[in-house]
Amino acid sequence: MTRPGHGGADERAAGVVVVRRAPDGWRLLLLRAYRNWDFPKGLIEVGESPRATAVREAREETGIDDLAFSWGDAYRETAPYGRNKVARYYLAETQAEAIALPVSPELGRPEHHGFRWATPAEAGRLLPQRLQPILAWARALLSA
Repeated sequence: MTRPGHGGADERAAGVVVVRRAPDGWRLLLLRAYRNWDFPKGLIEVGESPRATAVREAREETGIDDLAFSWGDAYRETAPYGRNKVARYYLAETQAEAIALPVSPELGRPEHHGFRWATPAEAGRLLPQRLQPILAWARALLSA
């Protein structure tokens, strides 16, 4: 479904690398749509800031509503992909472990087929090449 102001080249999306502390280190939330793993993200609505989009998408796609942006407004963007789409990702922490995959009103089904709390190494094996720089950035911030 094409949203007003979207649908062609130069689409802008925003999302968040959601992390939580586990006894043995950080876990990153990965969402799976078909065979593709990604972080929560979606198209930026007209008049919406990228960070507001990231928060909204995390809530809509996972039910998480306690994101703490401990690293401030820092972000990284993907290189253009698909039809020249660029996705901006922020890094935020949650206390939530349980995730919901709610039904999308537009799709009539959940947008994602599964999720995983992955170690950084597992995330590196699952995420596509276009997200490897985002993962490397998040790992650097988490280890600083």
